[in-house]
Amino acid sequence: MYRKANAGEPSAASPERTMPPARNPKIAVAEEYEIARRRGTAEALELFIARHPDSSLAERARTELRQMKR
Repeated sequence: MYRKANAGEPSAASPERTMPPARNPKIAVAEEYEIARRRGTAEALELFIARHPDSSLAERARTELRQMKR
């Protein structure tokens, strides 16, 4: 026998989540920047800048890159 479900009533067969929630993009970029800094190479900073040219952290990476090349 079937009955109508009420909108506020939880479903008996609600699907489970199969994917984790999306990460905060700002946190992911900050983590990537820290990894590039820890590597301490011009190539790592250049890659970060190429991947995130409009990030506020890209300007920091550019500054570090200029200091590194002196």
